[in-house]
Amino acid sequence: MANPYASRQQAYQNNSVNTASPGELTLMLYNGCLKFIRQAKKNIIEKNYELKNTNIQKAQRIIQELMVTLDPNSDISDQMMPLYDYINRRLMEANINNDLEILDESSELVTEFRDTWKEVIQKTRKHQYGQGGNA
Repeated sequence: MANPYASRQQAYQNNSVNTASPGELTLMLYNGCLKFIRQAKKNIIEKNYELKNTNIQKAQRIIQELMVTLDPNSDISDQMMPLYDYINRRLMEANINNDLEILDESSELVTEFRDTWKEVIQKTRKHQYGQGGNA
């Protein structure tokens, strides 16, 4: 028998993604990347190298998706692309060497991006909805 809680949880997650703004989707990508890096660290500690490989590859795919979605005409893209590329290469190194320190470094960088992005979303919302009350 199917777990009714699990199906409701999946429906909620699908709805969250389907109704999210582009900014919120980017935030979800950052959070997903951090989740996979955390899981990979746990996998290394538990010596589950196959699962570690899977989780690091998932984190890399998210970074690659962030790279692909950068607006090439934006000045910030020129700054972000090399940083995303650096994280992607470091994740590859961490995967090859089972290196927890590199995963920590990657996690710190992604956390900084996520926190900055969250701040941008909050300021944008405040500007859109907070000034004058006219949305």
